[in-house]
Amino acid sequence: MNESQTINTPKYLTSSSNYDKHPFVRVTDSSDDCKNGWSEIGDAIKTFIDSKAGKPTVIVVDNYPGVLDEEVSIQLQKIFQPDLTINTKDLFHPEKTLNGILEPYMGDHPIFGKLSNLRINDFFDPDKIATAENLINQHSDDIVLIYGIGSSTLASEPDVLIYADMARWEIQQRMRRHEVHSLGFNNRTESAGKLYKQAFFIDWRVADHHKMDILNRVDFILDTNDRTDPKLISAGLLHKGLAVAASQPFRVVPFFDPGVWGGQWMKEVCDLDQEKINYAWCFDCVPEENSLLLGFGEHRFEIPAINLVLAHPQRLLGNKIFESFGAEFPIRFDFLDTMEGGNLSLQVHPLKQYMKEHFGLEYTQDESYYMLDVEADAVVYLGLKTQVDRKEMIADLRLAEKGEIEFDAEKYVNKFPVKKHDHILIPAGTVHCSGKNGMVLEISATPYIFTFKLWDWGRVDLDGKTRTISIDHGIPNIQWDWDTNWTKAELINQFKKVDEGDGWYEEKTGWHPLEFIETRRHWFSKKVTHDTAGNLQVVNLIEGREVIIESPSAAFKPFVVHYAETFIVPAAVGLYTITPYGESIGQQCATIKAFVR
Repeated sequence: MNESQTINTPKYLTSSSNYDKHPFVRVTDSSDDCKNGWSEIGDAIKTFIDSKAGKPTVIVVDNYPGVLDEEVSIQLQKIFQPDLTINTKDLFHPEKTLNGILEPYMGDHPIFGKLSNLRINDFFDPDKIATAENLINQHSDDIVLIYGIGSSTLASEPDVLIYADMARWEIQQRMRRHEVHSLGFNNRTESAGKLYKQAFFIDWRVADHHKMDILNRVDFILDTNDRTDPKLISAGLLHKGLAVAASQPFRVVPFFDPGVWGGQWMKEVCDLDQEKINYAWCFDCVPEENSLLLGFGEHRFEIPAINLVLAHPQRLLGNKIFESFGAEFPIRFDFLDTMEGGNLSLQVHPLKQYMKEHFGLEYTQDESYYMLDVEADAVVYLGLKTQVDRKEMIADLRLAEKGEIEFDAEKYVNKFPVKKHDHILIPAGTVHCSGKNGMVLEISATPYIFTFKLWDWGRVDLDGKTRTISIDHGIPNIQWDWDTNWTKAELINQFKKVDEGDGWYEEKTGWHPLEFIETRRHWFSKKVTHDTAGNLQVVNLIEGREVIIESPSAAFKPFVVHYAETFIVPAAVGLYTITPYGESIGQQCATIKAFVR
């Protein structure tokens, strides 16, 4: 062997990665069901129009914020050669007026706002809308193209209605590249953080409501997540795909992101780009952010996974969750990788009442850390030390925020060693963070941006900018009496065996009574039967190379899951089994399952 060559010895795996980064739900076996490229897309739409209408034609292409307006509009004009084109970006209120409308929801905090109840019509200038409607009426003998967010409000009965959808993770990448703007604004040069804030608290709420209002009238769905490879399917196939997903176990598409504290574990286990500095996050089950891939033969059509939640909330979530949360997916699974990395920020999450009063959400971010892997020196910071001086700690936090001192976290916060398969419970109000050299499967309620950083170890972010500290939000939520003894007794490894059978046993992992999520861990070397009992379940394979998920009644096709992969089991599934598969046959495997109590 040449001296310059090296052997890559796996550190975290005993064999090569089998983690599937592109899971999909198969809808049909025909690649012809999905049209690829603008030429095929144009031919399909023209054929549809010719089958139902002669000239003149009104073509409406509504879209989600984040679609690249100029690029898509140019392609549509080439295809249809319209006599009149109206783009709704020209019909919004002036930005000064919009700022006044949005101010109650945006506020002045760089991260946090208040969830809005605005609708798409709140963004439009009534006089501009009236002018546009008059123009459309004057061109009744012409081809008219109406394009842009909310365009379907201008034509109640178009000859063809197309919806261009967009996944939120791709939108965020476009924000970072300054390719997209906020709804109603020409502000693509703003920071990605500001664009994301308006999107989270306003734009996506408005767009989701509007999308669901019109989805049953849409003729086609357009996927431009990959700007070089646009795709089109009929709305009927979209609805079929959503119905299939709501009736079987499935995975959403995970995404990975670096961070100032990020580690190296996911690079190997999830088969990621070795040239990246690190990977800090993986959202492996956050339907509000993740994509869902629909399979048509060889083609993969990308939609926001939230579409499934909005379209089939009761089949997916179950009646109990739907009645409590509405069409909101309440459980989040994600990865936090600090292996060979650094500490997470010291933080606290808001109490339920604080969340409702300040941000407009009915529930808060209770969470837990399940330790998938650790190095020997792994720790968690959890709860306050007994008899902490509250005034002294607050004073030190404020001095540290100003850069005048280094905050002595170990003076005030408990530091506990952790090992693989430990489960650390973190009800809202608990001061906490994972230390370096831990691989965390974070299981939590979904309102994931509401983290109040108290101390970030004096770091700047990967872009060199100071990370936002939220002491004023954090202090009112700290539970000062959750001290060392209470934390040890209530929040660490509350395992209790609750059932067993041939080749398996089940444990409660002890979520605190304050939290609405329950988790169960199964250790098994043989088939285990599970039952959703009409309640959404989210599961991760925490031990074992691979397992197979099957329906006792053959209600869905067998579904293989690999180590560290998260999968969703809709409430409508009912009975299903999990069995060691492939290299795991005869081996001890384990899953952790979360559901709403």
